Amino acid sequence: MSQESTASLTDLISAADEARKKSEARFSHFRVGAAIQTGSGKIYSAFNIESSSYGLSMCAERIAVWSAINDGESNFTRIAIVSDAKDFCTPCGACRQVMYELAGDIEIFLTNKKGEVRSYRLSSLIPEAFTSKTLLNGRD
Repeated sequence: MSQESTASLTDLISAADEARKKSEARFSHFRVGAAIQTGSGKIYSAFNIESSSYGLSMCAERIAVWSAINDGESNFTRIAIVSDAKDFCTPCGACRQVMYELAGDIEIFLTNKKGEVRSYRLSSLIPEAFTSKTLLNGRD
């Protein structure tokens, strides 16, 4: 789902929370919503979707990024992540890798059940990330 706007941080977090409410977490019951904002202000939101074979499940963060890219976006500024966790829930390693490669060193906002917000740069959550430069490093 996307929406066009020059969204505030409150709008971004709200979009992630609304996505979280639609989560398909029938096995873990751990709902996550994510909303990524493009340079033009457009927001793409998504929620996690589970399969009984957990390896086939998909995280909200990756779905949001891929949805934006599918719509032709390539410039990202920030992402908000909201979960059912009592404390803050950072993205899994796979999501960190995908976001770093496809969205760059964006700002990440995490919200807990109390409504508190923490902010990180993605590079602080995935230091020395594996990138296309890593692949080129071994070539002559």
